[in-house]
Amino acid sequence: MRVIRSPSELGSERARWCVAIGFFDGVHLGHQQIIRNAVNEARRHEGQAVVITFDRHPNTVVAPARVPPLIYSLSQKLRMMETLGPDLVWLIHFDEDFSRQSGEEFVRKLVRDFDQVRSVSVGANFVFGHKRSGNVELLKRLGEEKHFAVNGLAAVALDGRAVSSTRIRERIAAGELEAASQMLGRAYSLSGTVVRGDGLGHRLGFPTANVEVTGLALPPHGVYAIRALTQGKSWRAVLNLGVRPTLANPHPLLRVEAHLIGFQGDLYGQELELVFAQKLRDERKFGSLDELREQIERDVRAAQQSF
Repeated sequence: MRVIRSPSELGSERARWCVAIGFFDGVHLGHQQIIRNAVNEARRHEGQAVVITFDRHPNTVVAPARVPPLIYSLSQKLRMMETLGPDLVWLIHFDEDFSRQSGEEFVRKLVRDFDQVRSVSVGANFVFGHKRSGNVELLKRLGEEKHFAVNGLAAVALDGRAVSSTRIRERIAAGELEAASQMLGRAYSLSGTVVRGDGLGHRLGFPTANVEVTGLALPPHGVYAIRALTQGKSWRAVLNLGVRPTLANPHPLLRVEAHLIGFQGDLYGQELELVFAQKLRDERKFGSLDELREQIERDVRAAQQSF
């Protein structure tokens, strides 16, 4: 799967393009249906499937006070998209200029830049463009003019309710990770870059990878058994997510720290994906660092047993 930032990167390449459009946070069951539909359409037309998405949530520009926490980091979202088989992702930089485009202007530019658009797949309630001026009806009108089919796909339902990114975020925040996983169609995971911490884990004998998760939806504070994915390998691990109350810091900061059991090496600057398996306990304050060390030993044993 190729990722481009502009259709100009295609050069003189020509194909019959079948398009899926959306922000696709979480690439959940409903998103998968849309992308797979575009892939199937591409195979039917002997063409290529292209997913059009954005490098940040549109509210970052148009409504900064209402930016939701994201289910997936951008790199994680792209990896999940790749598993669905599209040939190409057009990753649009969502900025002030782009936000001013009307829905019709966007579609006309799409048809011009990709030349032979054969189909467009979106959610049935999809809206886009300046002041939400584009929708499925606009796509169908322009499809008749420009000779492409439009597939407005109904939401996937689970337990009688539509699967949505908003609903998944709610379940993550509530700690209902199994429900979130069902809607995602895969085990819930969190992904971020490993950054330098204060070395406390190393001093306690349990070195940790500190994962940067700013802007992401997070489950409740606590200690979790997880699998940590990095460098093409999977490691059993213990994750502490919280503010480390034992340290009595007057200005505590949220930390996401994973101890990879048996791992030796340097992970700084690398992406680490944390696949949640089981919550072991709530975060709590201990009387001393020695008590904390003893509890971590018990957490590691419990994590091993949970697998």
